[in-house]
Amino acid sequence: MQTRHTRIDSPVGELTLAADGDALTGVYFRHHWHPPTAAALGRYVEADADVLFGRAVEQLREYLSGKPTRFDLPIALAGDPRQRRIWKLLLDIGYGETTTYGELAAQLGDGTTAYEVGQAVGRNPLSIVVPCHRVVGKNGELTGYAGGLKRKRFLLDLEAPIPAAAGRLF
Repeated sequence: MQTRHTRIDSPVGELTLAADGDALTGVYFRHHWHPPTAAALGRYVEADADVLFGRAVEQLREYLSGKPTRFDLPIALAGDPRQRRIWKLLLDIGYGETTTYGELAAQLGDGTTAYEVGQAVGRNPLSIVVPCHRVVGKNGELTGYAGGLKRKRFLLDLEAPIPAAAGRLF
């Protein structure tokens, strides 16, 4: 397969996108908690010279401009079986919704703890695209995020519904 990466600027800072063949394999923030090795990223390519990266950049820009987006990109999640099960659950969390680590653990129904869910969520290689920012702590508190809590808050605020009264003049 053809492993490669690109970098783009965004409202949440520089993002590194990684791909292998026809699938997006990573979206990483600058100073990401668990970044891939340089060897795992492969060669650098310009985003506009790669069809997959072009689609990913377009969808990320739409999302980051505030348009509700369900990403329509081929992805490959590389992790152990438990991580992949947890990451797949993240894909079911809708735009503007949140869930807790404990709720995800209960959904798994296999004895996985909220802590273990948190460990897997923190290692999600496809930030934003696989919406790990939508997982919060008990009582809705913000907890760790591989891209930092400021970015998590930004993404949650971006998705927050605007109260109906906010658009009224009277």
